[in-house]
Amino acid sequence: MEKSDLIYVAGHAGLVGSAIVRSLNQSGFHNLLLRTHAELDLTCQHAVEKLFQEYRPDYVFLAAAKVGGILANWERSAEFIYENLMIQNNVIHQSYVSGVKKLLFLGSSCIYPKFANQPISEDELLSGKLEPTNEPYAIAKIAGIKLCDSYRRQYQANFISAMPTNLYGPNDNFDLETSHVLPALMRKIHDAKVNEDDTVVVWGSGQPRREFLYIDDLADALLFLMGNYSSEGPINVGCGLDISILELTHLLMEVISYQGLIEFDQSKPDGTPRKMLDTTKLDKIGWRPKVSLKEGIELTYNWFLDNVAKHFGQ
Repeated sequence: MEKSDLIYVAGHAGLVGSAIVRSLNQSGFHNLLLRTHAELDLTCQHAVEKLFQEYRPDYVFLAAAKVGGILANWERSAEFIYENLMIQNNVIHQSYVSGVKKLLFLGSSCIYPKFANQPISEDELLSGKLEPTNEPYAIAKIAGIKLCDSYRRQYQANFISAMPTNLYGPNDNFDLETSHVLPALMRKIHDAKVNEDDTVVVWGSGQPRREFLYIDDLADALLFLMGNYSSEGPINVGCGLDISILELTHLLMEVISYQGLIEFDQSKPDGTPRKMLDTTKLDKIGWRPKVSLKEGIELTYNWFLDNVAKHFGQ
């Protein structure tokens, strides 16, 4: 990418998109096309077509998506598959129509089968059944990968797909009804500390293992891929280390300085038993993360205190 190129970051206000914007600005890219959801409904075909016809961006980061944790995916499955399919179809197709030089589509590690071989290589895609609690979202993301591959194969469009592991960091969602596991646990433990509760309740058994990547590391990887990678199929982005939910809870309690007890609610689902990505493909082209899990949690908790906790008087 040249500094003068127009770069469209779809979903710039979210966790991933805001990190991409920070990374672009830090790297000297300031010619950015940004639209909030209120300004542009990406599920509307006509609105997306109008944006691309008017501005004709050179590069596109497709980070816009409807996302959420187990509860949100389970209760709003129709919204998750419909909205994500519409967003992807509109942005990817208009990127082709308007002659975008390169598009990067963001997927998720949930695209892989529930019982995929660990660590999960890109070859595991479509090799088994998906985790039922987020199947609609995963199917939408798989469709996005295949859409990029199809435009690459039929029209030689330079569209690539990156599959990040579990993400966290500034601008994350800390709503207990819709958030992912790390921000949800951070919020629960913080609330328990402030309310002086003796225990904090954690969903499931605590045994599932998850891999976590700090959001600014992901953004750095995505800029790296824009400049150094061009191939069909997904490429995994992770750190190559995982941790049990029990271990994660203890680490969060340490950072937040909460001294209470953990109570596991085993009536709630665990989700996939283990989910760690094989990042050999990305390692070979020269990228590795920089932020450790503890350091990333400390950075995220400080941001949470400054930007979230104060809104509910804590």
